[in-house]
Amino acid sequence: MTLPAPTRAAALAHLADFTPHMGTRYAKRRNTDYGPGRHGAVSCLSPHIRRRLVAEDEVIAAALAAHGPEGAEKFIQEVVWRSYFKGWLEQRPTTWDSYRDGLERDFETLAIDRKLRAQVQAATEARSGLACFDAWASELLETGYLHNHARMWFASIWIFTFGLPWRVGADFFLRNLLDGDPASNTLGWRWVAGLHTRGKTYAAQAWNIAQFTDGRFAPREADLAPDAPALVHEEPDGLPSRLGLRAPVVPDLSKPTALLLTEEDCTPTLPEGLNIVTTATLAASHLRSPEPVGDHVAAFERAALHDTVQRLGHNAVNMRAGLPGDLAKWAAQAGARQIVTPFVPRGPLRDWLNSATPALEAHGITLAEMQRDWDRHVWPHATAGFFKVKTKIPSILGTAGLL
Repeated sequence: MTLPAPTRAAALAHLADFTPHMGTRYAKRRNTDYGPGRHGAVSCLSPHIRRRLVAEDEVIAAALAAHGPEGAEKFIQEVVWRSYFKGWLEQRPTTWDSYRDGLERDFETLAIDRKLRAQVQAATEARSGLACFDAWASELLETGYLHNHARMWFASIWIFTFGLPWRVGADFFLRNLLDGDPASNTLGWRWVAGLHTRGKTYAAQAWNIAQFTDGRFAPREADLAPDAPALVHEEPDGLPSRLGLRAPVVPDLSKPTALLLTEEDCTPTLPEGLNIVTTATLAASHLRSPEPVGDHVAAFERAALHDTVQRLGHNAVNMRAGLPGDLAKWAAQAGARQIVTPFVPRGPLRDWLNSATPALEAHGITLAEMQRDWDRHVWPHATAGFFKVKTKIPSILGTAGLL
């Protein structure tokens, strides 16, 4: 199975094709990684959901209509995981800051530690010598996609078998995954390392890999780390404090508006009566990492933003996130008094927008955001582990009008 094209039409068509498989078949087969081109047991819509070419509530509505709440339960839970991670990181934003700053230190270490640098290069170039790991690295580099179970095995082997810095591995994923998302990626790696659910790690095991790769790989127990001690020493004081959710500035319909479109939401619903004087797309995938981001990631972003503009019927300037002051110049030249954009959660683009704030304020320009109801329904519950959100799923679906 190839991934759908980066358009809303392709995502909706693929959603319709996969909907019959969202029930029992998904629950039974979703954990098996059948290999490149054979990922038909899962939807492969994560790159589109990440950019909201198709939204979480849309795919959940399709699953409910076809299979009902019980039949679609496992599929719905997996969709909600992504929303949970976003809400969790929004409420603990210093977790992202810690990852970003720690990654900078890790790269400084790699610059002076030849042996460690060589080990990382071997792992990221599919030359580790461990067949299953190298196959996953190759698939990621070539396709921009990995089955979720393979991501867990890969991260576990990276951390516990190879002893490599977990943030460098997370960075490798973020700059190559088409569905790379700061929240899901950072917190997923933290979960494997025993930092998210405190002290609980994910240990890659030979029997598990053999069983859930449909026999494609059969590593020996001796090939993998015998244990997986949590990296709790990195955060001796426990989890970062929960600061609550950020309340975005609401768009002011009376102000001339510059509409800014990013890959954070490629199907925005614009407030009726919004006075748009200019529109721009902002290419920002290169912000994911200090290292080069995969060409396929940038190409997917460009195509998704082009599709967004086409559907909106707007003439748009194509911008690239470079000097933060350029944002204010663009809006000011068009006579805009506010920039309106779909909500930008914690991550590299949020950091870039924050750095643009002084120039915006100097020009008297407000940055307003449109936040989806789905996020408002889920994020307040993402205060601890996923179980709390899981128990709230029926009420969340009811509030969202899906039940």
